[in-house]
Amino acid sequence: MNDKLTPKQLNQLIAEVERLSQARENDLDREQVKQILAELNLPTDNIDEALMQIRRREALASEQQQKRLLILGFGLALLSLIGWGSWQFFQHRQAIARVSADPASSRLTLERYDSVNNLSFVDRQKSPTIYYQVKLQQTPIGRRLQLGCNWTTPEGQLAHQNRYQTRTIEKNAWSTRCRHQFGTTSSLGTWQVEMFLGDRILSQTEFTVK
Repeated sequence: MNDKLTPKQLNQLIAEVERLSQARENDLDREQVKQILAELNLPTDNIDEALMQIRRREALASEQQQKRLLILGFGLALLSLIGWGSWQFFQHRQAIARVSADPASSRLTLERYDSVNNLSFVDRQKSPTIYYQVKLQQTPIGRRLQLGCNWTTPEGQLAHQNRYQTRTIEKNAWSTRCRHQFGTTSSLGTWQVEMFLGDRILSQTEFTVK
């Protein structure tokens, strides 16, 4: 071990020695305490009990301080969690707001997967199941969307409503579909189908039932 000290270390050593010396001078031994109590006309036979009470209060104060620090830490963690959740919710709302439908891709078909045909009328006598195919744009990757479709009669009445959740989206352009089965009692005339996300209509199409 190197016993040589730099000037800086020497100054630090002197300061520490002075601090320890001052601390010892400030500490009172038992006889000094008794002398002070006697000068104040106070009894000296309860010194031990008084010291015990002082140490208990100091320990209690230390414990309360630790509890306050724990509560503060928990509060800060909770605020961070709430902030993170709010940010995630905001990000989700922003991502949902960007979703739109490609109007050129919206079509009515007889097959579940059909990107070519587009029906302009439906023959109710054949009781067909009609699919409304829509391609969504700017869909949030890694999320699911809550979608719905309203099938409205020529009289303006809601004949059928779809509510469904997509699979986890894997790309920015996402094809989806809803369906409705027509029958011989379905109203004749111009129908309307609309796909919506939340309370926002993404796509709507009119067609004729004969």
